[in-house]
Amino acid sequence: MSQTVDRALSILPLLAEGPADLGQVADRLGVHKSTALRLLRTLHEHGLVHRQQDQRYRLGARLFALAQEAVENLDIREIAHPHLVALNEQIGHTVHLAVYEESEVLYIDKVESRYPVRMYSRIGKPVAITVAAVAKLLLADLPEAERRALAEKLDFPMYTSRSIPNAGAFLKELATVREQGWATDLGGHEESINCVGAPIRGADGRVVAAMSVSAPNVVVTADELLTLLPLVRRTADAISREYSGQAPRQEERP
Repeated sequence: MSQTVDRALSILPLLAEGPADLGQVADRLGVHKSTALRLLRTLHEHGLVHRQQDQRYRLGARLFALAQEAVENLDIREIAHPHLVALNEQIGHTVHLAVYEESEVLYIDKVESRYPVRMYSRIGKPVAITVAAVAKLLLADLPEAERRALAEKLDFPMYTSRSIPNAGAFLKELATVREQGWATDLGGHEESINCVGAPIRGADGRVVAAMSVSAPNVVVTADELLTLLPLVRRTADAISREYSGQAPRQEERP
């Protein structure tokens, strides 16, 4: 299996030099044409290579899209991190940053709480997509048809009695989040954990990431956490402006 993966990945730098036909790919890999064809077909199915009308292969658009997403996500994390740290230093609670990729919402940054009780979330780990505040923010920004199609495919596990139970309720919640511009998870994933979040937007106004503040009931109540919403939103707005290349507001300047 590792040899197959190695051969498949070796095709990509070859095609980066320009389009190549089946024979050229097979010669470069040192394999039979049937083996090269099988590898090319697999890469084609994933959109990583494209077969032209002249029967030559070139790099696929999906590869460029993945590269662009990776660059953007690295950028947003780098830009957001100082803001997340500053917010954490001010309020003391766990701060998360998340993005939407391939039908999953993933944490890409986390600043731990100063309190002894810690969150089990990890960078790179998918979030509970039907209940997490960051997931609601990211999915609420999708076009309506895409939101509906996604909701119909999701399972709706009842983590707690406050979990969203079905697609209809989920779509209603996303509509509310889209209108109000912020989201919560008040015991929907874990009874004892509450969360409030805000969207981070690019220059075109689309949501590129979402941030949240989470805390257990033993540290602050849900009502107390909700009082931090204006601060969370101001932080998200500051990240959005920096990500979009806009000048910071007067109160944000050092």
